[in-house]
Amino acid sequence: MNKIPKQKNVLGEDIEPCSMNPITGWFRDGSCNTDKTDVGVHCVCAKVTNDFLNWCKENGNDLITPHPEFGFEGLKDGDNWCVCASWVKRAIDAGHGCKIYIRRTHMKTLEIIPMETLKKFAVDIS
Repeated sequence: MNKIPKQKNVLGEDIEPCSMNPITGWFRDGSCNTDKTDVGVHCVCAKVTNDFLNWCKENGNDLITPHPEFGFEGLKDGDNWCVCASWVKRAIDAGHGCKIYIRRTHMKTLEIIPMETLKKFAVDIS
């Protein structure tokens, strides 16, 4: 696997890892790093909740069901995961947002979700 160069979070700092268990990220490197091939913009490090997961599943983004053929065990309440920024925005707009780790969220997220919104759900800054 190629080494991913250090990328920046929404604060302009080096992005921090999101989760190694389950291992997340577009590159499955544990961080919400991205590149131009990531059309889903898997850039928001979210601490998922049952409410968020069920809302996503009901709306066409099933993050619960395991898919071992892709090395995906399925998510459960409390897992950290690099979620598509558009899905996080939709969930927030629908009243089903979950906690977000700002220092682990890629700066590309700001093209989809304003910083003020991210801060309302942030667990790692005040």
